[in-house]
Amino acid sequence: MEKTREISLRRDVEVAQAAGVVALGNVVSRVLGLVREMVKSGLFGAGPHVDALNAAIRVPSVLYDLLVGGMVSSALIPVLSDYVIPERRAELWRLLSVLISIASLALCALVLLGELLAPQIVRLLVEGLSPSYQALAADLLRLALPAVIFLSLSSVLSGGLYALKRFTFPAFTAAIFNAGVVVVALALGRRWGVRSMAAGLLVGSALQVAFQLPGLRGARVRFTLDFRHPALRRIGSLYLPILIGLAVDTLAVLLSYNLASRIGEGSISWMEYAATIIQFPLGLVVTAVSIAILPTLSQYAEAEETGPFQTILAQGLRLVLALIIPATVGLYVLANPVIALSFEHGDFTPADTVATAAALRCALLGLLFAAIDQPLIFAFYARKDTLTPALVGVGTTFLYVAMALVPWRMGVLTLPLLVLVNSLKLAAHALAMLALTRRRLGGLGDHGLWPLVLKAALASLAMAALTGGVMRFLAASAPPGLVGELLVVGGAGGVGVVVYGLLALALRIKEIHLLRAVVGDGLN
Repeated sequence: MEKTREISLRRDVEVAQAAGVVALGNVVSRVLGLVREMVKSGLFGAGPHVDALNAAIRVPSVLYDLLVGGMVSSALIPVLSDYVIPERRAELWRLLSVLISIASLALCALVLLGELLAPQIVRLLVEGLSPSYQALAADLLRLALPAVIFLSLSSVLSGGLYALKRFTFPAFTAAIFNAGVVVVALALGRRWGVRSMAAGLLVGSALQVAFQLPGLRGARVRFTLDFRHPALRRIGSLYLPILIGLAVDTLAVLLSYNLASRIGEGSISWMEYAATIIQFPLGLVVTAVSIAILPTLSQYAEAEETGPFQTILAQGLRLVLALIIPATVGLYVLANPVIALSFEHGDFTPADTVATAAALRCALLGLLFAAIDQPLIFAFYARKDTLTPALVGVGTTFLYVAMALVPWRMGVLTLPLLVLVNSLKLAAHALAMLALTRRRLGGLGDHGLWPLVLKAALASLAMAALTGGVMRFLAASAPPGLVGELLVVGGAGGVGVVVYGLLALALRIKEIHLLRAVVGDGLN
């Protein structure tokens, strides 16, 4: 019994430490991503020219998600994990060589096609923009589109490193990317305007690839074309359902941009600025934990060890919920001052702050459900079942399309309502995945998830009451400008963190104790 408890504790710490490395990379990345958006908002504000920029850089992002981004967790890590043992290391390097070679050729052809069809792509995406801004978006798209090559190659390298449980280099690739965008934008922003952001996207994506190369120590990667490699069929069979689901989800992205462009100038920008804030806790907590548990889940799934599989999944969910519930509540309370501190500088106006904060509050409902959803999706990926999440995604995407088109046809669609519809889509997906997880794994009820949710919710509500009071007091007495904004957000947010931490310890939320132990070990 004591040995079992020791093994369980060791698993807890291993997951938390791996998540800690990924989380640290995500912290740096999200901070730099926020800096990137602050630079963009300060230099260019939230007008139609920024809408054109957001539309242009969204295209390589969507292509990357379709072709490679969704493949890393769903297919690459589960398949590459089978090759990481020392006896199969040469096969791993050959497989990586094949993947990089095929991806490079295919992506170059795709980029060439995209360069030729840039005006048509832009028209489909943001029909509501004026012709002059559509032309600007097409120019920006041509500049940014080659970034998809480097983003995709970087993800293939990340998949190999994650499978090897070498978390450090891939954990910081997004930070390198954001740093590249920031440096280029600051250097060229006044001279090139919004084109500097598109150029930064290209530079940052290339830096991602270069940064990860030292992590492949001992690798023998060379140009190799082998379309009959047995792992390609496995990767393809795992990823095909995801590709179909992502293709359908792309329709929802196109629709959201198209509708936002019709709502009014600046709507796309407000939506993207709100998404930037949402991505901070999502990347810091949810993605970090999900990626950290995926290799271990894949190994337990391969060995058909259901008990340890359930335990690791439940530990991941508990850690996510213990952190994301207070983050969601805190962001809801502090939405306006957080947006003002982050973006209300330069060309970004107080009216932009109000509009962005309204979109952010509607997106926070989706954050809660996305936090539950991602570890569950990764659990299915680890069991090499990519079809189920894809089918759920297709169903919820069609639900989103229906929910978005009805108010638009009625003439009552607003940006907050459009964002809320997306949150409802995320909620439907998470609830469906939770039900399917219970059916496939026999449930997770004996791992204390619901008591944790109740404790975290109670502590978060108490935190919200105190945080809101402190925020109002500081807002009334703080000086105007950046110092006052820092005082309001830092003071109220700091009180919230302390209050939630103390209440979580008092309520014996184990994950807070675990995090404290891991942080203490790291400092020592």
